[in-house]
Amino acid sequence: MVVTLIIACEVGFWVLLAAGLALRYLARMPKTGAAVLLLEPLLELALLIVTAVDLKNGATADWKHGLAALYIGYTVAYGHYTIKWVDVRVAHRFAGGPAPIRRYGRDHLKHEAKLWLRTVLMAAVAAALLQGAIWYVGDGDISSLRGWQAAGLRIVSIHGVIMLTYLIWPKKAPKDRAAPEEAPARPREESLH
Repeated sequence: MVVTLIIACEVGFWVLLAAGLALRYLARMPKTGAAVLLLEPLLELALLIVTAVDLKNGATADWKHGLAALYIGYTVAYGHYTIKWVDVRVAHRFAGGPAPIRRYGRDHLKHEAKLWLRTVLMAAVAAALLQGAIWYVGDGDISSLRGWQAAGLRIVSIHGVIMLTYLIWPKKAPKDRAAPEEAPARPREESLH
């Protein structure tokens, strides 16, 4: 049941995102679209409740509960960012908004470092939820939950190494483009319209 809900939450995330953006830009109903986008956290709340109820009803703590915690952590850390990232692209494509910012050099490294911090947040939220589940289960088999905590640390480490590669080998602007420092000022990608 937990796995089905994780899949439903993921599908629901993209359905709500598409519906919210369609209302904002295609139907020209920005407030209604924003309201639909604000429903996103309810999906994670439902997943958290079902996972807790599943454990309360005596389910053995296993990979499904660990995956649910990691999914909730990902949504907390990256959910809003993902919505903004897609929003900028949809606004550019369908509503004449500015083109998404392309980053190079130090600006790209700084952006990747911020993304890595989001990954740290994701792992921390997941680890906290998993620790709560471990305390809740008590004397039962918690090896799977501990394994998911370790998986979160591995994800943070791998992402950190990838981020550091941009320090060693910075992403270079194409020859026909000016460097970001020389380019005209445009609104940042992070702002919602």
